[in-house]
Amino acid sequence: MRPRPNRPHRQSRTGNQSIWIFGRHAVLAALANPDRRIERVFATKEMADSHAAAIGKTAMTITSREDLNQRLPNGSVHQGIAALVAPLEEPGIEDILGRCGDNALVLALDQVSDPHNVGAILRSAAAFGAAGVIVTDRHTPSDTGTLAKSASGALEVVPLVRAVNLARTLDQLKEAGFWTYGLAESGDTKIGDLDLKGRTCIVLGAEGEGLRRLTADKCDRLVTIPTSNALSALNVSNAAAVAAYEWARQRPAV
Repeated sequence: MRPRPNRPHRQSRTGNQSIWIFGRHAVLAALANPDRRIERVFATKEMADSHAAAIGKTAMTITSREDLNQRLPNGSVHQGIAALVAPLEEPGIEDILGRCGDNALVLALDQVSDPHNVGAILRSAAAFGAAGVIVTDRHTPSDTGTLAKSASGALEVVPLVRAVNLARTLDQLKEAGFWTYGLAESGDTKIGDLDLKGRTCIVLGAEGEGLRRLTADKCDRLVTIPTSNALSALNVSNAAAVAAYEWARQRPAV
């Protein structure tokens, strides 16, 4: 394995601009994250009283649900609490590799563009112990409110790496001992028939388009998740959850 130089964290694509995080789980996870700078919490009195210990000495404004509706993007499901925060610094692939033992899972997303899907995949990654999630630098949503809400706190605990060149990043993972499996309807092996012990990267394609050809060519094998004839394919976030569960099911007990 060739050594790679350490790279500093990149600044978030939102720069230094403050962002909104909303929803109970997302805000509480942000408050618990020492790497997240909280500028101010906005909460209804009921939510502020319920989570006084978590909010602690953080600057806070008691407000109404109607006021939050005005402050946040249209349609934000805030549950009576939101926070204005500084964006997290974006980690590099080395940050993921630093979390990996002999058995590790990384999920790589090839231009998955829906923030709800990316957030749900982060949530599955956290639930099943993945070391990180890789997304493409382009055609991928910023890690702002909707994604954080969908991730239900996972954005604060699972590294989200943005790869300028996904094919090159997959090569880096291979150099680090990962087997790369692309999920595709054309796959010749069922995921349940694979031996997923060791270092595993599951690669998932965009909504509708699936894996790009170059990305598929970089995978060691294309695999499928068998479904009934009534439905030929799963939503990408559902597929990620099934794949992450299968990896966790095979993981050796510690």
